[in-house]
Amino acid sequence: MSESDSIQKFLAGSSFAVVGASTDRSKYGNKVLRCYQQNKRAVTPVHPKEGTIEGLACVPDLASVAPRPHGVSIITPPVVTEKVVQQAIALGIRHLWMQPGAESAAAIDAARAAGIDVIAGGPCVLVVLGYRE
Repeated sequence: MSESDSIQKFLAGSSFAVVGASTDRSKYGNKVLRCYQQNKRAVTPVHPKEGTIEGLACVPDLASVAPRPHGVSIITPPVVTEKVVQQAIALGIRHLWMQPGAESAAAIDAARAAGIDVIAGGPCVLVVLGYRE
């Protein structure tokens, strides 16, 4: 499947999660969350220590996202991304978008081996959806 097809399938969903969401508006974890909001998409911020981010209730992990998201944007250090992928596999999540800097070869390989559609090493969701500061 081409990267363009993967992006289309990812964005065709109705609910999303941002793992690595941040309260700091200068961080990509916050900008990606706001980008989903700007595009009127249902999104849940995921961060183990925050209660709310950008007015949305934050959950500590993927298992706490309800309903289960169609797609997950990951903005975490690569070692954390590997753990997030294991959670996604266990939950049956089928679409992951590893934002630039979050990628890990081990995470990508594990996700693809589990049949998950992975976007990695390509464009940022901010560019694709047209983020506005």
